[in-house]
Amino acid sequence: MLKNGLQNRSREKKVGLWVAATSGFLLFSFFIAPFTVEAGAIPKLSGRANSLDYMTENSTFSWGNQQTHDHGHVGHNQEEHGLFSWSDLNFYAAAIYAFGDLNCHQKHERSWVINENQMPVCTRDVGIFAGVFLMGIVWHRYGHNRWTIKDSFLSIFPDKILNSTYENNRRNLLFLGIGALAVIPILFDGGVQAISSGYESGTIRRIITGTLFGIGFIWFFCASLSAKPSHFEDESQVLLPANARFVQPSEEFHQETSEE
Repeated sequence: MLKNGLQNRSREKKVGLWVAATSGFLLFSFFIAPFTVEAGAIPKLSGRANSLDYMTENSTFSWGNQQTHDHGHVGHNQEEHGLFSWSDLNFYAAAIYAFGDLNCHQKHERSWVINENQMPVCTRDVGIFAGVFLMGIVWHRYGHNRWTIKDSFLSIFPDKILNSTYENNRRNLLFLGIGALAVIPILFDGGVQAISSGYESGTIRRIITGTLFGIGFIWFFCASLSAKPSHFEDESQVLLPANARFVQPSEEFHQETSEE
């Protein structure tokens, strides 16, 4: 019997494996793709997030190539750096740079250069996918279904570490604290950078805040997919730290409530 009261955790393993495999493929591809094209084939880019800006050199999806002057936070004079079309690359590189084009702003000053080619995504996105990849591995190894999302979320910690948390009913505090640690740094760093002309986040800060966000986001995602009450006979089967138990209201309580 596992620490959650079930006989196996095959679903949790599948969730972690799927997350790690998908994010790992993309993460490593961000570094590999620049080597699959000729050195210097990818110029300095500056597009928009959640938009296709460099699909072709001349079309509806070539906003980045149509820019002829700097626009501050968005766009730059692409002709000065060379026009770019990821659809002209080999299939693998095209797919990875298309993913970056759609999901990232691809600002050159916030991106690494490999093989004289700008990477498909910025350093913050590299951090996010690194965090997702790491949490996928951790969840595959340690994640457990414990009925609720919150208790499943906390299940990656050894029970002996969580004993005092459950004894003092501080699960909400720990759950929300971890969420704040994942979200607040990236909101502060990215938010201040967006509204202040005098603040520019550094590479290390982008990677750290991105990694924390990636870990927190996918941690909650994995817990959401893994928390399955239907896998238990009833709530009394769930094993929790400090011998805690889920308690349903008694029949007397239901009767008193209905009478009121």
